Amino acid sequence: METTPEYDWYKSSYSGGSGDNCLEVATGIPATIPVRDSKNPAGSALHFHAEAWSVFVDGIRRGGV
Repeated sequence: METTPEYDWYKSSYSGGSGDNCLEVATGIPATIPVRDSKNPAGSALHFHAEAWSVFVDGIRRGGV
């Protein structure tokens, strides 16, 4: 059985203090960005290609939803 590697997870500094509806992101993994629900850290993570994640984040910064 393959084990899930441990990552260093972080939430955005823009996340509220209540911890609701937050995503956690791990960095330092070549070519992929793992993303998980902060309310369920033991759950599955989605892995995005680094380029796709960058496009998504850029869209959010520009006011997209």
